[in-house]
Amino acid sequence: MLRRVLEEVGLFLIPFLLFFGYLLLVGRNPFHRVHWEAQVFRLVLAGFGVVIASLVLTGLFSERHSDGYVPAHMENGRLVPGQFR
Repeated sequence: MLRRVLEEVGLFLIPFLLFFGYLLLVGRNPFHRVHWEAQVFRLVLAGFGVVIASLVLTGLFSERHSDGYVPAHMENGRLVPGQFR
């Protein structure tokens, strides 16, 4: 679960990193607040857009199992690992 949250946070930060790179390329100091103030709202919207798009695409194209999950159980004195059937 933590991995999934960290992936989404990373995806949210992509627009900010791209803007940081853009500021470096055009020769502006990316650590000055003046360059960020007008763009923060747009960057947040872009970050949310990337996260929502990734969640929708994951939901549409993720692997599906038509059968249910059978948890690990004991059968004839042996532990049978959990599996999808």
